[in-house]
Amino acid sequence: MKIHLTSVFVDDQGKALRFYTDMLGFVKKHDVPVGEDRWLTVVSPEDPDGTELLLEPSGHPAVGPFRTALVQDGIPAASFSVDDVRAEFDRLRALGVVFTQEPLAMGPVTTAVLDDTCGNLIQIVHSE
Repeated sequence: MKIHLTSVFVDDQGKALRFYTDMLGFVKKHDVPVGEDRWLTVVSPEDPDGTELLLEPSGHPAVGPFRTALVQDGIPAASFSVDDVRAEFDRLRALGVVFTQEPLAMGPVTTAVLDDTCGNLIQIVHSE
């Protein structure tokens, strides 16, 4: 068994697509109209047939309070692996990405947390 699809709730799918592709470097895999919304997924360019991230509309009434609580408590909605957190932090910050946690080494793991501009905190991480 392996993870095929996971999701983050986003306020605006178009804005999310731009952020996740232009800033984070993912590539669009699926973009299928579904009523007013879209089945919109991105993947890592390093693994185009790997796990898809669904940029899921945040319209369900439970989503708002859930995401608000996560952000208020500083809890990331997702975690993405990178080769070097410090280098990715510097690259993303130069692009204007806002971080709520700068790179922090915790034993063999280094993390940083960014704001995805669509209602979520996202963690980047690497292990030594």
